[in-house]
Amino acid sequence: MSSRNKKKKSGNALLIVIIIICIGVAAFAAYKLISIGLAYKAGEDEYARLQKYTYETNKPDQTDSEDKDGDDADTDAATEEEVVKPPIEVDFEELKAINPDFAGWLYVGAEDISYPIVYSGDNDYYLHRTFERADNFAGTLFIEAKNKPDFNDPNTIIYGHNMKNQSMFGKLKFLYEFEDYKNDDEFWILTENGSYRYKMFNMEVTKATSDVYTLFSGPGELVKDYISDRMAESYVSLPIESFDENSKVVTLSTCSANDDERFVVQGILIGVY
Repeated sequence: MSSRNKKKKSGNALLIVIIIICIGVAAFAAYKLISIGLAYKAGEDEYARLQKYTYETNKPDQTDSEDKDGDDADTDAATEEEVVKPPIEVDFEELKAINPDFAGWLYVGAEDISYPIVYSGDNDYYLHRTFERADNFAGTLFIEAKNKPDFNDPNTIIYGHNMKNQSMFGKLKFLYEFEDYKNDDEFWILTENGSYRYKMFNMEVTKATSDVYTLFSGPGELVKDYISDRMAESYVSLPIESFDENSKVVTLSTCSANDDERFVVQGILIGVY
């Protein structure tokens, strides 16, 4: 066999190897894309099922009042006590039966964020497990392990993934980016012990080691200073008229494009119903 034929056969063999490698890479990439798509769907399907345990009631800030007849109707209406209703009702018994770690339900009206919150005392367990404890990178909204699960700490931190399909906390950034907070600057946490209503006072991109994640042993002047400092750092103006050393904050935290940074939205408790 001539050297020319040997080189030709060698070149053909190399080409075949390259083609096989390319096919393998393409097949693996397709497998990964399909796996990711199926995982997204599995997470979406589960949380869609959980929505059946919530029931819409009324829009935030809607009030109920009795109609009055007679000349004094306007005066009576002006003096009636405002009754604020949570935007949704939650079947706590059923959700607790599905997962005993269920701590409450978060509702952010401006972005239609509506998910259960869990507490396990472990910051890793629900990072990539759903509410029904299935392995899934969507995870579950969960409370910082060092917090108590009753939302009565001075600063309760809730973590959630910034999912590309905009599930979990994937739409949280829209409050800032699209100024959606102007449509509704409140959020709710529904629990067995009451419905907690929060007014947003801070939105910012911050370091994972930021003072935002400060926890407190109890009420005090440091809590008041913390709220004042965070309000001053907010990317948008969200002033709170009244707060003190007994105020309670909830911090919603998710990752950003930079691995070292987080996007947070903070709210201060303004009512329990």
